[in-house]
Amino acid sequence: MQRNPEELYELGPAAPGIAGAPMLHYLEGFIDAGTGGRLLAEHLLRTFPHETVARFDVDRLIDYRSRRPVMIYDNSRWESYEPPELVLHLLHDQGERPFLLLTGPEPDHEWDLFSQAMLGIAARLDVGPAISFLGIPAGMPHTRPLGVIAHATREELLAGHQRLPTRIQVPGSAPALLELRFGEAGRDALGFAVQVPHYLAQAVYPPAALALLGSVTAATGLDVPDAELRETADRTNEAIEQQVEESAEVAELVRALEQQYDAAESQQAADAAAGLLADGEAMPTADELAAQFERFLAENQDRTDPPDH
Repeated sequence: MQRNPEELYELGPAAPGIAGAPMLHYLEGFIDAGTGGRLLAEHLLRTFPHETVARFDVDRLIDYRSRRPVMIYDNSRWESYEPPELVLHLLHDQGERPFLLLTGPEPDHEWDLFSQAMLGIAARLDVGPAISFLGIPAGMPHTRPLGVIAHATREELLAGHQRLPTRIQVPGSAPALLELRFGEAGRDALGFAVQVPHYLAQAVYPPAALALLGSVTAATGLDVPDAELRETADRTNEAIEQQVEESAEVAELVRALEQQYDAAESQQAADAAAGLLADGEAMPTADELAAQFERFLAENQDRTDPPDH
């Protein structure tokens, strides 16, 4: 039986003047080291007023038993229920240029139909490239610049961006499938993955979001302020440096990562990029280092988390 992708969403009234607008998307549930993608999505929604353009039917797409929604119990009764939302927002940057942002949980079901729905929305709204962003763990120290790996449906879209010159097999994701389907349909799509030190992959790491923002704005020309992200990134780096200074063991491990990183940088750029991806087992003491950082950052959560608004 032929399934209709338009049954997956409700599209609001057509917004004028958004032809060619970039369509960013961040879906929770796949890998996101340092919560870099989540922090960037939250920063965009916090910075700019936004309105709903399309809303997806999460009852069809989400497995509630694997990601249970939050409910509040108060004294003797259930007080509230927070259903998940998969929503396409319309925002305008500081120069009033429009762009779209899809946020919410990664669908558990009907990935192909979801991709068809997104293609249909992109065609109906006549919007520009689809752009994803997230964090991935890497065998590198926090004292070196964070690399951002790009991938795209056309070679021209990668100009000026770092790439991963290798062929690998990885678990699939809805954002990756979305990029693949956009390319097959002849539409532009690209994605950015910031390399986060693997011992900070489980922490809130604002420098990752700051690096992703730089790549997104470079690719789209959007004018997005970064002062808030930069401030929280600086506070996080200060907290990390404090931990390094207080622990000779941590300092030694960071120095070992610095030597590994610098050695890779001395090789060809392509070999260096391929060699930096880590699986978390490259150094026997990585888990120990991560545990120490996580404990320290948890104790200083109010200094490292982005401010709530």
